Amino acid sequence: MDAWSWSHWGDYVVPLGGALLLGLLVHFGLRLLARRAAQRDSSRARWVRVVTVPMAFALPLLFVSVAVRTVPMPESQLELWIHLLRLALLACVTWLLVRIVGAIESSILRRNPMEIADNLHARRIQTQARVLSRIAMGTIILLGVSLALMTFPAVRQIGTTLLASAGIMGLVAGIAARPVFGNLIAGLQIALAQPIRLDDVVIVEGEWGRIEEISSTYVVVRIWDERRMVVPLSWFIENPFQNWTRSTAQMLGTAFLWLDYRTPMDQVRAELERICHDDPRWDGRVCIAQVTETSEHVMQVRLLVSARDSGEAFDLRCAVRERMIAFLAEHHPQALPRLRAQVERHAEAAGSSPAQLPAAGIPSSPRAEDVDDLPGTP
Repeated sequence: MDAWSWSHWGDYVVPLGGALLLGLLVHFGLRLLARRAAQRDSSRARWVRVVTVPMAFALPLLFVSVAVRTVPMPESQLELWIHLLRLALLACVTWLLVRIVGAIESSILRRNPMEIADNLHARRIQTQARVLSRIAMGTIILLGVSLALMTFPAVRQIGTTLLASAGIMGLVAGIAARPVFGNLIAGLQIALAQPIRLDDVVIVEGEWGRIEEISSTYVVVRIWDERRMVVPLSWFIENPFQNWTRSTAQMLGTAFLWLDYRTPMDQVRAELERICHDDPRWDGRVCIAQVTETSEHVMQVRLLVSARDSGEAFDLRCAVRERMIAFLAEHHPQALPRLRAQVERHAEAAGSSPAQLPAAGIPSSPRAEDVDDLPGTP
């Protein structure tokens, strides 16, 4: 009995123990390789870290799954263990594929940094890489979960039942999943057509901000006052919005001043050119002063300047407005708007009042009490 027991246990211990021992050696060896690769900053080292961590779990599971098939255990228990190991291996493969997609995305982002002056091309590439990688990761995870669920007989039976009523269930599922699929399709459109890109300056719902993040379902807009606006991806496909950096980051900025008619425009133009040349935010393209509107009291002067991007354009507009007002106040105070009033003195000194002034030559309209004096009245 003892000999049979040791022989029976040996059928379990030898294959499973050997598989576990080999799996642990492989696991710790791959983890050591990953730690050494983490100390290096090279493309090969990064790929080693991506692959070795999931493989450190997948290979021991593969060894154990092979060893389990050689163990003389009941068929029901064998199927259970094989099923569990198969699920674990599927999870490791899914994890590995997601890490590979993330590594490809990181490699593309490193090769196209946005910390440069003209980053239009880099923003285009980074937007495509981020959106497509999120879609790819979501698809891989969805397929992994679907394959894992399909290994259960009950789920396969449900799938067969659903296929039998595919028309109704497909309609119901399509209506229920419309926002999800809508955002997925919108993500593909944004990645390919690129109406927005990372770090684009946009006006959304009347708010000025920059595109901070583009995920697979929403876009985060960083408002100028540090707030964050979360907008669904489909909104940018279905609604109009302003993109100030669609083709270039260069911007024109305007500063409006209401000035008196006696303003010397030649000196205003000369001062505007001096202000622009002294300000490093001016890009040298546009520097114009024009009278764009007039009223009965003042005239509107538009100071048009250009800058490299919207942020510098805003600061340049404020600087131009402040320095021009200071220049006019110091050198041409008569150019600042003022309220005029005309006071007329009547001839009280001659002893006559306004009611006694002659009204000769000034026609008056007929009144009701004068109707009998009108010509042709009886």
